[in-house]
Amino acid sequence: MQRAMRLLEAAATHQYGAPAKQLAREAGLALPTAYHLLRTLTHEGYLRREKGVFMLGEAAERLSSSGAQQKRRGMVGEALAHCRDAIGVPVYFAVYRAGEIEIVAVSDTPGNPAVEEWADFRETGHAHAIGQCLLSQLDGEARRDHIDRYPVQSITRYSVRDDRTFLRRLDAMERMRPVVERQEYALGTVCAAVPILAGDTAATLAISVPVGQADRLLPAAERLQREIGKLLGTLAFSISI
Repeated sequence: MQRAMRLLEAAATHQYGAPAKQLAREAGLALPTAYHLLRTLTHEGYLRREKGVFMLGEAAERLSSSGAQQKRRGMVGEALAHCRDAIGVPVYFAVYRAGEIEIVAVSDTPGNPAVEEWADFRETGHAHAIGQCLLSQLDGEARRDHIDRYPVQSITRYSVRDDRTFLRRLDAMERMRPVVERQEYALGTVCAAVPILAGDTAATLAISVPVGQADRLLPAAERLQREIGKLLGTLAFSISI
């Protein structure tokens, strides 16, 4: 396995490919061993051979893409953990992609646990701060399309009751101001979400606290908004995940 990886690493340094003898020399392998491994790697799709030279194949490129995605997710996780520790609350990062609410990452601790997803976040965007913040960034047509697919329904006794009332609420939201939701999704929890400008994609960072600590919510949201400036590059880059 290690010998095959050395061959792949050698091939990756040659954009236009390299012959077997050169790859064997760079990988420190005997030529017969290199030939055997090159045939196997080519058969498996990790390499391809063109005009006598070997270069990375589709399988290796998929591995590279997957590794890059994992790296970006790790960067997002570190960014959220920084916010979580700085503010002392669970932090959520979400985007609106392909017509759906997508929770990209959540960072919490045993002492400050995240809200349990007891009703599908995608279907209940009208009831939680994340969904309200994302939908408020869409145009009228996109909002109506979302509501047509996921009609407003009462999740708790504090939830908005109908589509028209919810759309009016979205229209009244101030641009780039935190969106606050109090027990509309989960009893005993209040949440705030801050919009993020990242190209054409609607995105948000959000926090939650127990209702008994509701007085912490707005100061925490304002602190979160200040932290976004430090993290914007990482978060915007990660939207391509």
